[in-house]
Amino acid sequence: MTKLLIPLASEGGSPLALEWPEVIASLVFVAILYLIIRKAVVPRFEATYAERTEAIQGGMEKAEKAQEAAEAALREYQEQLNDARAEAARIREDAKTQGTQILAEMREQAQAEAARIKASAEASLEAERNQLMNTLRGEIGGLATTLASRIVGESLSDDERAQRTVDRFLADLESDDAAEPATRS
Repeated sequence: MTKLLIPLASEGGSPLALEWPEVIASLVFVAILYLIIRKAVVPRFEATYAERTEAIQGGMEKAEKAQEAAEAALREYQEQLNDARAEAARIREDAKTQGTQILAEMREQAQAEAARIKASAEASLEAERNQLMNTLRGEIGGLATTLASRIVGESLSDDERAQRTVDRFLADLESDDAAEPATRS
């Protein structure tokens, strides 16, 4: 086996020869640099990393909460919309029912008004008929009395007798008028 010998610069002055004090000083410098970086720089990097991680986590949590809030608001909006649709349908149904009731009431009122007008017209016609009958009785009675006086040849000036004659004549006319529709059918 061959020994690897690293010649020292003092021995022959080789440019590749190691200077031990420089090597030890370099090792001490690297150790000091390592300790400074480990004590000062690494904690700052870790703190910055932790802050960024927390910010990202916080942002994600906020985004999730915002998403949940948006979904809850959407559900609430859809529920309100469904409630509004149901309310509108109920209002339409109520309006339809009320419209039907109003139409029924209007028909009843119109029928009642028509019946009242008909009854009034019938009463008016009956009153006019009675008035005409009384007027005709008076006129026919006077004509009948005059005609009977001429036919009989004596005066029928007695009012009571004349009235009886007129009543009998009119009763005969009415009985003839009542008998005619029966014979026609």
